[in-house]
Amino acid sequence: MNIHTGAADPTTALRTGPFAAALRAAITARGLSLDRLQHRLSDRGIAVGTATLSCWQNGHRRPERPDSLRAVSALEDILGLPSGSLLVLLGPPRPRGHGVGLPAGSREYRHILPTWAALTDLLASLGTAADTKLHIAAQHEQVWIDAAGSSPRRENFQILRAHQDGVDRYVAIVDADPGADIARIRLEALENCRLGRVRSDPEAGLLVAELLFDLTLRTNETHLIRYAVVDRAAVGCNDFHRGFRFPAGQYALQVRFDATKLPVACFAYQGDTEQELPMTGHHAVHINVAPVPPGVVGIRWDWC
Repeated sequence: MNIHTGAADPTTALRTGPFAAALRAAITARGLSLDRLQHRLSDRGIAVGTATLSCWQNGHRRPERPDSLRAVSALEDILGLPSGSLLVLLGPPRPRGHGVGLPAGSREYRHILPTWAALTDLLASLGTAADTKLHIAAQHEQVWIDAAGSSPRRENFQILRAHQDGVDRYVAIVDADPGADIARIRLEALENCRLGRVRSDPEAGLLVAELLFDLTLRTNETHLIRYAVVDRAAVGCNDFHRGFRFPAGQYALQVRFDATKLPVACFAYQGDTEQELPMTGHHAVHINVAPVPPGVVGIRWDWC
């Protein structure tokens, strides 16, 4: 459905932009269908599909490649516009390539997760680059350890900040405990998000899931979400950690133990450093790291 029903003045649109609005107004004023425009371009030896033209005029994509810019120049002539009037609205080409728009010091998954190859495949199956468009401004995580020594539930409260435009989801990654059946682990969207597509790799013990927002973030905008990981694999664990690809503002992790099964010692670790943690009267230990450099942060414990 085309939501742009207004017949804007092409002269005004060319002066104020953006490109999509100016192109749309010029097409409307000329009274040409997209099929007819495509034929006119084809007569000049320029191949552009009607779907591409539709994306250009609706702002879903913008012409950037040399052949696309040649098509825009031809459109100016076909639509009776001054030479260069549409091209100038495009501005300089947007930077492209690996790492563009990412915070300084960002790491690849292969530097923080042994099963990074399987994770890369799972993310590719979602067809999204959402995990590269935002980072964690703050994260508070609580992990419960039951009387059997397993972790049946953990909850996350996150403040996410976009470092690129167009972010409408967060990709949550669950790295199961060794020996756990990933099919017995699921995510629950609790606040300001809803569960989207879910993918898993049983052999690697990985699960990835989209947590969809009800809005789209622009660069530097933030969004608060809360979600839970429900783990019915019932596998004993003695460690919980979080990997950070990007620098984060704050990470607070609390691990709470059942009173009938307490560890003899707990340790915080980050990189090559380790420090013993005191346990509270509520049978919990915690760490609070701020700011958080890229890498792995966690708590481990000894049962005996």
